[in-house]
Amino acid sequence: MPSTSARPAITRRGLFGLGAAATAATALTGAASADQPAEAATVGQDSDASAHLLEQWRAAPGSHPLVPDVSRAGYRLGSKPPTPPVVAKVTDFGAHADGTDSTAAFNDAVRWAGENGGGVVLVPPGVYTLSGPVWMHWSNVVLRGASRDSTVLHFTRTLDDGYRPNRQDSGNSRWSWTGGQIWFVSPERRAQCEAEDYAGTEGWLLGDVLGEVGAASRGQQTLVVSDSSRLSAGDMVVLECQNPSDASLLRHLAGDVPGTQTYDWPRKAPQLVTGSGGQYVQYATLQWPVRVEAVFNERLIRLSQPLKYDLRPGWPARLRDIGPTVSESGVERLTIRNELVPQTAHNRHPGSNGVCFQAVHDCWARDVRVENCDLGFGFTSAKSVTLTEVAVGGRAPHHSFACRMQSNDNLVEHFEIERFTVPVRSGAVHHGLNLEGLSSGNVYRRGRMSEGTFDTHRALPFENVRTAITVENNGAVGGSAASGPLFGARMAHWNVRITNPRSYAITIADVAPRSVTVGVQGVDGTGSGLSRDFSGDLESLLVGHGSAPAVDDLYAAQRAQR
Repeated sequence: MPSTSARPAITRRGLFGLGAAATAATALTGAASADQPAEAATVGQDSDASAHLLEQWRAAPGSHPLVPDVSRAGYRLGSKPPTPPVVAKVTDFGAHADGTDSTAAFNDAVRWAGENGGGVVLVPPGVYTLSGPVWMHWSNVVLRGASRDSTVLHFTRTLDDGYRPNRQDSGNSRWSWTGGQIWFVSPERRAQCEAEDYAGTEGWLLGDVLGEVGAASRGQQTLVVSDSSRLSAGDMVVLECQNPSDASLLRHLAGDVPGTQTYDWPRKAPQLVTGSGGQYVQYATLQWPVRVEAVFNERLIRLSQPLKYDLRPGWPARLRDIGPTVSESGVERLTIRNELVPQTAHNRHPGSNGVCFQAVHDCWARDVRVENCDLGFGFTSAKSVTLTEVAVGGRAPHHSFACRMQSNDNLVEHFEIERFTVPVRSGAVHHGLNLEGLSSGNVYRRGRMSEGTFDTHRALPFENVRTAITVENNGAVGGSAASGPLFGARMAHWNVRITNPRSYAITIADVAPRSVTVGVQGVDGTGSGLSRDFSGDLESLLVGHGSAPAVDDLYAAQRAQR
């Protein structure tokens, strides 16, 4: 990354100077000083605003002040998931598509494949009855049907009944936002969750500290470490950074806009601040899994992705062993059909769920449909997972897609939320495309939503993208008020076509710090309808309102520049 001193001093007037044609469609929240410097290249004057922003980003991909770098989202930094060979069939282990319970057969087949080097476990056409989850505990194992129209897994019990109840003291069910009928999670992570009844952490089961990390800037990939002897090229490790009690790291993740100085972090975001308690104590430490690309010498390494935030002396940073996990596993070409259980009141859902990726990396779901669910597809501390050609349908769910608990760099593409056959009941909520809990680098793209909204669920998600999506905007944003701000910096909503006149939660320049809303079509209004967390100038940008942008898919455009 070029140093700041090597660049010209760029003013905000220059940064946002999009030419006469675009000026009328450009809105900056607050009343910022026009001369405040910004670390970015100059915006051009002669074409579409989206192209100018992409040109700026290309000049400094990991350090643009408003546009996140999501060019490496998805399985193996955006690669297409593999197609491994078939090694077993569930019918070889006693599964039958005749109404008898095949739960044990499915789990035996997956276990056999995992313990014998991996491969595809094939599910022939038919409707298979299961009464409990299929546990994807092993790396390199793929559960594959014939197609999502011809291979159906009919789950007759919720997770409450088919696995175990999982209620908070309030009576709320954790299955409202995590857990799956097909569940990718290491056996060690599962065992600890069961032992603690989720009273402890839901994140990674981290291992040893592998080295301390020196100060570095956002966008940097080469790091100085205390000792590289325990690191090798190709290792997936976790960069851990402590959120100090003064909330300076949190303010940085929110773009260091003026309002972050006056926000009452210990009271309004106790779970995010060291020593302040809160519902999820692990949020007090920022954890980002990342692969080591190269080890140059005993003190110098290179990461496979640019840093998303600074590493400063007051924020102790270290690299740690990622601990037990699952990778290179997937589910393909089938439908998960939950027994039709009426939707419950909000957060009381018993777990008619679909697919969950928990504390795993480099996995995938491809050509999978989930029916009659509470949670369709869930990321819980997941890294670099790709969902492609996926759909949620049947009766109304709570979350169609949930991305929570420091989930990073996941990709959901070519997805659909179908029109619900049974609408949201009174006292319940459907959210849509969820982001929450310090999750970053995630992308939703090329989707159609007949239900839901862009749900940003507090606890400071940052540097995420929702792009090239058509939506009937009828869902609701959620999140506990005690979980901290709705938005961190560099949230991008880019080329969104709304089919009903509701800008709610999609035009976010009035609430999201240092973020961009580009090319929202179908509505006249520009207000988010959400309450602001930060006072003063948010340094955010709204451009091309009402028109499709020349750069129609931010993720695809960034991938093309790599």
